[in-house]
Amino acid sequence: MRILVDADACPVKDLIIRVGREKDIAVVMFMDTSHAWKNEDNVEMITVDKARDGVDIALINMTGKNDIVVTQDYGVAALALGKGARALNQNGMIFSSDNMDKLLFERHLGQKVRRAGGRTKGTRKRTYQDDEKFERALRQLIEQT
Repeated sequence: MRILVDADACPVKDLIIRVGREKDIAVVMFMDTSHAWKNEDNVEMITVDKARDGVDIALINMTGKNDIVVTQDYGVAALALGKGARALNQNGMIFSSDNMDKLLFERHLGQKVRRAGGRTKGTRKRTYQDDEKFERALRQLIEQT
């Protein structure tokens, strides 16, 4: 088991590294060349060219059964689930076959609205409770193996 992170805009990288060290689980961070991150012990950094979906493709290509994928992208989460991995977002929502269809449909509707010139709600400000919820969900997924 590894923790694979879509790290470009992930606000919980430090938390993931801390839990990974505590549980002796390898952490792999994926980011494109426009982002920088400090070197950390026990963390593999994979940098890919800045191309559309480059990070997503690299992450999914390395995902294996029982890995944990941290991503905001519903499409990446769906692909991870299809490979036998588990996935959650930065706010602690665990992706599953029970919620994936609804999430992908909502993403599709949002894209249609934006293409038509409409606006959709942005993300709300991150809170300490979001970090706590994420950590609980991450630990829950780790314990399920």
